[in-house]
Amino acid sequence: MDRIASIENALVGGGRISRDDAQWLWHNATDGQLQQLAGIVRARYHKPFDATYLLMRIINYTNVCVAKCDYCSFYRLPGQPDTYTRSKEWVFSKIDELIEVGGDLFGFNGGFNPELKIDYYTDLFGAVREKYGNSIEFYAMTVVELIYVAKISRLSLEEALSRLYDAGVRWVTGGGAEVLSDTFRKRHSPLKYTVEEYFAAQRAILAAGMKTTGTMVIGFDETLDERLDHLESVREFQDVTMGGLFSFLCWTYKPWNNELGGSEIDAQEYLRHLALCRIYLDNVTHVRASVLTQNANALRGLSYGANDFDIPWEDEVTQLAGAVIEQDVERVLGYARAEGFEPRRRSAARPTLVALS
Repeated sequence: MDRIASIENALVGGGRISRDDAQWLWHNATDGQLQQLAGIVRARYHKPFDATYLLMRIINYTNVCVAKCDYCSFYRLPGQPDTYTRSKEWVFSKIDELIEVGGDLFGFNGGFNPELKIDYYTDLFGAVREKYGNSIEFYAMTVVELIYVAKISRLSLEEALSRLYDAGVRWVTGGGAEVLSDTFRKRHSPLKYTVEEYFAAQRAILAAGMKTTGTMVIGFDETLDERLDHLESVREFQDVTMGGLFSFLCWTYKPWNNELGGSEIDAQEYLRHLALCRIYLDNVTHVRASVLTQNANALRGLSYGANDFDIPWEDEVTQLAGAVIEQDVERVLGYARAEGFEPRRRSAARPTLVALS
């Protein structure tokens, strides 16, 4: 029996692949073989042509950050003339705009702003929850922002999370992961916490009664081993927490207007990696494709193991790095239909629902 057949038999039987298998597949499997294997694992959780989506907006509440990641096109250091921190009223206006067109998910993403202690966040998120109740949902901040805010506020993670929970926070997204390999992080974001610190924060989020997600960004200069470090860490976390991550989203680095520069990987590399994510992360129910960074190519990802995607209305971080936002919802849905899928909108406010239509 050849190796592909052996791997396929293991997956059909409900088994999982090894790290060595994943490395071999990356170098040797055809696109079609990766699609087929990803489809086997996808089918454990989803019907073959089912796909769901969200209409969402990322709200960038401040661009002040002292992390100095060399791949970031968004941050400004304190004191620079084009810095900002948004008011509650500005945030409300962004939420209202998306509600008008049918969206209900909002991701808050800023940076390591030394002026913003825990009170800023509890005041902002408490006001959002008071004004909108449970009619919307929001990812309050990223895991790494949480770690930073707790540290500068001189609080333990548990204390910070308790205060955020009392303010109405129910989700902290897995953003700030990029590539979860310490060798990568030392090269490009040495102030953005170690892999151990990152997962310790995610465990604290779950212990606080909140939900979290898994994320990954590829296309910098990371090696295959560093990518596999990331996937292995996520799979182990899922095993230990019995499925603590609601979903896993992978997107691609955009190389414009930042210190690192470089070139963007092609769509086929992204799709192959997405398939490998689905195959290796056999304990993650929802694997999401990134329309924000891949546009039409992202919906090809539904044939490479993804089952869900979002249609982003705005995200300054990736737009400044070269991402192009498509606000024509029907056009984006048409990309999914062209792949043979009928996308159904789901509710972020009620994430246990499969779809609304």
